[in-house]
Amino acid sequence: MSSADIAEEIRDVLPGTEEIIVQYLAGYLVDDAGEDEDVLYIAQQILSSVAKGKQDALQNLMTRLGDLLGDQLAARERRKAGPATKLVKLDKAVEMSKTGALSSTIAFTEGVDLESVNKGKASRVDIKKLEKQEAKLKAKIEKRSRRDLYEGSKLLDQQRKQQSYEEMFMQINPLDTTGASKNKSKDIHLPSIDVNFASNRILSGASLTLAHGRRYGLIGRNGVGKSTLLRHIAMREVPIPPHISILFVEQEITGDDTSALESVLKADVWRDYLLKEEIELNAKLAELESEGDDKRFEDAREEASTRLTEVHARLSEMEAETGPSRAAALLAGLGFNDEDQKRQTRSFSGGWRMRLALARALFVKPALLLLDEPTNHIDLNALAWLEDYLQTWPGTLLVVSHDRAFLDAVATDIVHQHSGRLDYYKGNFTQFYSTKSERDRNLLREYETQMEYRKHLQAFIDRWRYNANRAAQAQSKIKILEKLPDLQPPEADETETFKFPETEKISPPLLQLSEVTFGYTPDKIILKGVNFDVGLDSRLAIVGANGAGKSTLIKLLTGELNPMAGQMSRNGRLRVGYFAQHHVDALLPNLTPVQFLQSKFPGKTEQDYRAHLGNFQISGMTGLQLIGTLSGGQKSRVAFAALSLQRPHVLLLDEPTNHLDMEGLDALVAALTSWNGGVIIISHDERFITNVAKELWVCGDGTVSRFPGDVQSYKNLIVSNIKAKP
Repeated sequence: MSSADIAEEIRDVLPGTEEIIVQYLAGYLVDDAGEDEDVLYIAQQILSSVAKGKQDALQNLMTRLGDLLGDQLAARERRKAGPATKLVKLDKAVEMSKTGALSSTIAFTEGVDLESVNKGKASRVDIKKLEKQEAKLKAKIEKRSRRDLYEGSKLLDQQRKQQSYEEMFMQINPLDTTGASKNKSKDIHLPSIDVNFASNRILSGASLTLAHGRRYGLIGRNGVGKSTLLRHIAMREVPIPPHISILFVEQEITGDDTSALESVLKADVWRDYLLKEEIELNAKLAELESEGDDKRFEDAREEASTRLTEVHARLSEMEAETGPSRAAALLAGLGFNDEDQKRQTRSFSGGWRMRLALARALFVKPALLLLDEPTNHIDLNALAWLEDYLQTWPGTLLVVSHDRAFLDAVATDIVHQHSGRLDYYKGNFTQFYSTKSERDRNLLREYETQMEYRKHLQAFIDRWRYNANRAAQAQSKIKILEKLPDLQPPEADETETFKFPETEKISPPLLQLSEVTFGYTPDKIILKGVNFDVGLDSRLAIVGANGAGKSTLIKLLTGELNPMAGQMSRNGRLRVGYFAQHHVDALLPNLTPVQFLQSKFPGKTEQDYRAHLGNFQISGMTGLQLIGTLSGGQKSRVAFAALSLQRPHVLLLDEPTNHLDMEGLDALVAALTSWNGGVIIISHDERFITNVAKELWVCGDGTVSRFPGDVQSYKNLIVSNIKAKP
């Protein structure tokens, strides 16, 4: 019975079980390291924690495992009981007077008596060291048998220790240390830091250097540990000077009854704390004023008055009085209108709560602001405002982003994380790419030159080493060869390729809207007078603020909605492939990519599905991993693979660049450019739009119209309109 069979049984009966538990139990049950334990009982205890409400299924599983492992468990019992004591006929006659010459090892050998050979020789084994090693081995086996239970208890402890935002903020940014930062340098220079995630080494002896007032773009391949580094900095697990305040925007805020505006104001915990203290001190002074001139009342008044003066000074430094207007301006820039700002935070979707989290961080104005993919949850209008706002950011900014246009607009420096180290480049992403490409070319040239020189020296040495006349010269060349620096070839840039299958030609018009009007009710018209034509050669980008009607237009194009007025022409053979973020989220986590494609598009062999997934860089064992264990970028690739199996004539892609790294984004651009079908994209990524789309259409003012300029012109228009508002 193999561990793969055991794992398959567990997955069949308890499909929701985490893969790490399945793999652990499969190995544990067939491994002889646990032969002294009741392995089935321990397995049942572990599985009972994940089989809540499925006790009958669990009991059936344990019975099945007992049957499968019956022979193996019986063999273990026999080994524990020791060798059977029964009479055995010997092959040779043995003189009992000479049995002292025989040893207990003779039965296990092919005639060589190990014990007799070594009898009389002193043992060289260090008994103490042997005992120590055996104790270590025993502890290791015991730890392995408890591994999953141990991790589970650690996660529970972590859950209990979870702190509120306010507690975490006050712990990370104490008032006394951040308040005493006036004349201190806010530059960060840590010459050697190590960062680990579980057993993985993220950085080793890396230098972290962040100059105050600079804006750093942190880039690197997916999985290299960029987000982990940000978390370590945010929690001060990397020794950032205590007087430097830090804020990390990673997760959406938790929704409650607080209004959006009030939520932003409360984000600055010390401002909120001092304002409450000011109210308490004023009430206390008013109460003390009514008391007499007794010495103790006089002292209390003086103490309260002194503290109130200190509070006023701190609030003045924080510009507390301008808080509401600053918070409202930040929310407006990120797309919240006046009504939205008064809504409870619980009423917003996840994407809008992420915008709220971003607004809260910008309001606090920490000395070091950490942002992880801030462009993923905002539209092009909000992105244009954010780029403009961050260009005048007074503190230090460290941002992880795959959006090259965003990094070009915002970053003053680029930090490249790779191979356990951090490399620094002056300038924005375009300058980084140019500098790095030139540096890599020079390194490759230097490496190839040295390899040729080494080859030349080695050839001379091999030819004349044993020639008496040239031996001295050969020795000289050997010394030169030994002194040459050991150069490593520069890391090759990893590239990816996506491939959409060619689509068959169908006669136009494929999809055409003529003077289309739509509204959910006659008195609430969303789109009016829309004229839109899609062909196989179309490359269209749709932009506009949230709520302007982009989602409604998508539903009209996919046929989910029908117009109230006007005409919609659609070729009867037309297939539209629609990609959206909720499609990625809807992938079944308990299936592998291959199984998912089999369930949606049956009729092919497993090899066919794996080959198709390979067109989107889901290759090797990744195609057989559970979807729930894949990264966001890998899930997007699976969704693209499923989309292409529909063999669409037109691709409608809603924010397809989220979760794709730069290499994946380049692959998607190249695939769409060479594909022979129509493409409609909704995206906030300027570079993606510029490279894919030939036309820019704007949703706004109740209609959809073609924009005469490029994406940059549109963003400039948005920013100027926002600034023009009172």
